[in-house]
Amino acid sequence: MTQLSRRAFLQSALAAAAIPAVPWAMSRPPRMDYSGPWAAVPEILAAIERPQIPPREFNLRQYGARGEGEDASTAFARALAACREAGGGRILVPPGRYRSGPIHLSSNTELHLQEGAELSFIPDPERYLPAVKTRWEGMELMGYSPLIYVLGCENVALTGKGRIDGGADCDTWWPWKGKNSKCEYRESPTQKAARDALFEDAEKGLPVAERVYADDSYLRPPLVQFYQCRNVLIEDVTLENSPFWVMHPVLCENLTVRGVTARSHGPNSDGCDPESCRNVLIEDCLFDNGDDCIAIKSGRNADGRRLATPSENIVIRNCRMRDGHGGLVLGSEISGGVRNVFLENCVMSSPSLDRGLRIKTNAMRGGEIHDIYVRNLEIGQVKDVIVINFFYEEGDKGPFDPEVYNIFVDNLRCEKAQRAFHIRGFDRAPIRGLHISNSEIKSAGDLGVIEALKDFTAKGLLINGKEFHPA
Repeated sequence: MTQLSRRAFLQSALAAAAIPAVPWAMSRPPRMDYSGPWAAVPEILAAIERPQIPPREFNLRQYGARGEGEDASTAFARALAACREAGGGRILVPPGRYRSGPIHLSSNTELHLQEGAELSFIPDPERYLPAVKTRWEGMELMGYSPLIYVLGCENVALTGKGRIDGGADCDTWWPWKGKNSKCEYRESPTQKAARDALFEDAEKGLPVAERVYADDSYLRPPLVQFYQCRNVLIEDVTLENSPFWVMHPVLCENLTVRGVTARSHGPNSDGCDPESCRNVLIEDCLFDNGDDCIAIKSGRNADGRRLATPSENIVIRNCRMRDGHGGLVLGSEISGGVRNVFLENCVMSSPSLDRGLRIKTNAMRGGEIHDIYVRNLEIGQVKDVIVINFFYEEGDKGPFDPEVYNIFVDNLRCEKAQRAFHIRGFDRAPIRGLHISNSEIKSAGDLGVIEALKDFTAKGLLINGKEFHPA
């Protein structure tokens, strides 16, 4: 365990607190040097194919929608059918207010909401049946349809300056979580029984087609899910009030998420959760969420190991993270592994932001997590700056030791934190290689905990105005 003496640490904290507050800015301009390990970034970006959408347009108004707050489900179905029969194109949603049940896109299709268009999903669970193949907390099943759903397609896009409201609140969808910090508790059916049963089905290898958890199972669907797709674009839209995770791409290749606002404060309202995805760009987005802002995943326990598909080659840049459990999170459904993640030029800050950088796993999840690179990161206010925790949920109660190594952080600047670190590996399987350089935590109430970490280097790391050297 590495820890400052309490007296020395408190003295440095008091000294930092005495420094006059000044407008915060980077100590040096963001670098755009793509050499060394960062040379992988332009290679990843070059490999990402944007969707090719045929130049045809299908205006929703021409299929019966008025944009006056009516149920436009039939108009969407007609427009999507016409688009599919023509071989693809753009579904244009003009300014106005529309309500709908689930929307299922096909290959070569773009759903485009013009500025001023508001699409609200009808919060009636019966509308999201029959069950579809989906993934819920890292396990495959047949469940409620995601609100916008795409399965096994290529060249698909969700774009435009419009607003999409998932319709979830403390009266609909969110109470299925059970007791949560977002809603006043009242008696309601919850997800617990189905969640426990799904865990058992996945562990014993029940075929996915037989894992039917839809009607009366209370497993909430995500707002947007692209499943087993290639060449995917989500751009400019505002996504709010999701029943569950906001954007959940699964087993996708060539994914771009650009200029999106993900604002949802319900239970489990993660902003963007690429799971078992390859070649991913997330840029210029705003995340303001009730759970993790960005959480990179790859399946839970036996189901993650069955599919054995890591999330890899992921670039995150120029994003803002406000409320959330974590800014950039890897896990906890991470059994398939995560590798080659690059985050740069991002800003995180909120009194309600729990952690800046977080890796969460355990001896049931396991997972090989490596080559994670972070630079030019501004953190205003946060509870914990860097967290790597092998004791999440089940903790040390399984045979699958995580492998976490090669974590690099450069030019991180944090104004205020309750703790600098919460790092806990296993003694038998320590975290291997955390490297922090040219960074500063101006005010930290506590250093925190560092356990089972080998090869910890800190070059030019200031905490409370004093240079920090790992013991």
